[in-house]
Amino acid sequence: MLIGYARVSTDDQSLNLQEDALSTAGCDQIYKDTISGAKSKRAGLSDALAYAREGDTIVVWRLDRLSRSLKDLIEIVANLESKGIGLKSLHEAIDTNSSSGKLIFHIFGALAEFERNLIRERTYAGLAAARARGRTGGRPAALSGTKKALAIKLYNDKELPIQEICETMGISKPTLYKYVNEAEG
Repeated sequence: MLIGYARVSTDDQSLNLQEDALSTAGCDQIYKDTISGAKSKRAGLSDALAYAREGDTIVVWRLDRLSRSLKDLIEIVANLESKGIGLKSLHEAIDTNSSSGKLIFHIFGALAEFERNLIRERTYAGLAAARARGRTGGRPAALSGTKKALAIKLYNDKELPIQEICETMGISKPTLYKYVNEAEG
């Protein structure tokens, strides 16, 4: 039996393309999720895995719909293989029910991880280069040094409620507490 699994990351995205492709591929049952692939708890995937029996094949439109990391993908496939369940990816034309499909799966997975590592390295190199030029990332400070000192003084004087201090200074409670903790520490 072919069991389909479709996933999109946000409610703004549509599952229609994946559902159509899975139906055309002959999937008898299609499970769906609208959640990031990085999340380990996906109800639709859990249901599909629980429904699948030995000899069945889980079908996905693309491998990245099943998992965002090679490690997780390999674990899922190993789990499927241990239960006698295959994996088929329509876009990459991979079917782990065959030896060549298993080989191609591992090559594609390794290439995907290699690409993610290259992107990570380029990002870190770019951040280091920016820091070397005196640029720092992150959100700018909510208050200047003088206003920050005033907020801390108002807090320590204990004459105004916290909410009023925050509204007057235009900051949130966590920001005020962060400034107070920095001053004390």
